[in-house]
Parts: sequence; structure tokens; C-alpha cells
Amino acid sequence: MNPLSSLSVLVAIVVLCLCSMPASGIIQEVTIRGSVTALDQTNNTLTIGYPQQYGCSYPATGSPVCSYTSLNIPALTGTVPGSIAYSIFKSGDPVVATSLGGAGGSWIGLAKLYGANPGEEYVTDIVGDTGTIPTPLIGDYALDVTTTPDCSACSGTTCTALSSDVKIMSSGTLVHEETLLPRQMLTYNGRNDGSSVAVTFVKGEASSTTCAGRTGMTGPQAVSVYIVNIVPPIGYGQNTPSPGEALTPLPPTIVTTAPVTTAKSGGLPIAVIGALGVLALVVAERKR
Repeated sequence: MNPLSSLSVLVAIVVLCLCSMPASGIIQEVTIRGSVTALDQTNNTLTIGYPQQYGCSYPATGSPVCSYTSLNIPALTGTVPGSIAYSIFKSGDPVVATSLGGAGGSWIGLAKLYGANPGEEYVTDIVGDTGTIPTPLIGDYALDVTTTPDCSACSGTTCTALSSDVKIMSSGTLVHEETLLPRQMLTYNGRNDGSSVAVTFVKGEASSTTCAGRTGMTGPQAVSVYIVNIVPPIGYGQNTPSPGEALTPLPPTIVTTAPVTTAKSGGLPIAVIGALGVLALVVAERKR
């Protein structure tokens, strides 16, 4: 085979390999920890002071070692994922935030922290993409969210999300799963410790990989906006269950609603009433 033919074969192989690759996101995500130093609702920004950047090293054997390293800058400013952030965060709050394409600029995930010591911090609130926050949720809760694409509304590697499947785990056990449409909210209160989880799917994107003719693309990753609030167990920080310790469940109170739905009268749990109060702010997020 002559050199030209060999080159042609090599090019063909490369093209075939690229075509068989799934769509993937290529924009760098940078996670920062620090404290809120400024909130500018006019310019839609939030500033984090004395930022530390999250990173992991991968030894030849064993698990990755992840930690935060101080950056040699006094502060980072980025736009917020939704204006409801100004009702949740205040100056001085410890936070974890993730941005796209570099440190700061545009926060795609903001999380409020409880606890001051490294390794003892937990998330109580999230505005933005839940998958961008590496810190665990308070109360030994966890979330697993998956968006479903509208294959008629795609651009490159992402599509508008039709819905989001939300799984709530308690002590590692799946306790509830619900599919939410944009602007719908789920509140779960099924433990005997006074804790609860409220999740609102505001809007989002989904990967286009499951849509016909969309394989082999590279481009931005799908990003969605959620509002998450966790009410910790009563007396949390005094008699906190150890990670993985099972809690005796009660029959759960589960509420799924949208802003256009009128709540039924009657005695709702306090956590549900508080979560419904978020809905008035959520309506504006879909219009952004």
C-alpha cells in the first residue's frame, strides 16, 4: 500500500471513531469555596471573598484525593443562576459555587453551607445545577436528578428539558422518586426527625445523545436550574446521626405542585407551607 493510501485509511478510521463517540461537554467547570461578600441584584451578581478552588489528584492506587486550595485573589464575582438566590443567600454565608469556562463570571451552581470545619460541611440550600456541587447534603440526604430532552428543541449537544426525574435518597436508600415538569416542586417529609427536602425544577437542558442523529457531537454540557432546600433533623449538630445510620421512617408526606395549582386547605406540614412560599419567586425564573 502506498503512503497516500495509508493516509486515506488512517483518516477514515479517525472519522469513524469520532462518529461513534457520544456527545460530550467540553466547557471547564471550576468549583470555588468561600464566603459571600457582596450581592448586587441590579447587576445580577454574587461575589465570593477569599476563594479556594476545588481539585482532585489521582494516585496510582487508591481513591482520588480532593481538597480546596486558596487562590491568590481577594474575590470572585459571577452572575447568579436565578434571582431567588437573593432571597436565600446573604453576606457572610459560607458557600460553594461552580462556574463555567473559568473561575467566576457565571455561577451555574450556588450552595449554602452548614458547618465551619473542612470535612464537616454540609449543604442546606442550592440554586442552580445540583450536579456541580461536590459537598454532601445535610441530614444524610442525597439527590439524583436526570433531565429528559425535547428532541425537537436541540442545539448541538443540548436540548431543552421536557422534565426532570428527581430521586431522593435518605441514608443511601431511595425514599421517593418523582418526575417534575418545569416550575414544579416536590416536598418530601417522611422521617421521624423533623427533616424535609424541597426540590423545584425551574428549567433546564438535557443531553442530546438519546435523540436520533445527535451522536458524535462535542460541545457545551447540559445545565439546569433547581432550587433545593433541606430542613435538617431537629437538634442537628447536637445529636447528629452518623453517616449511613438508618432512621426509622414514618409514612411520608409528599407534595408535588406547580405555581398554577391551588393548594388544598387543611393542615400541611410546616416544611410544606414554607416550600410553597418559594413558588411565587419560581414563576419569574422560567421567564428569564
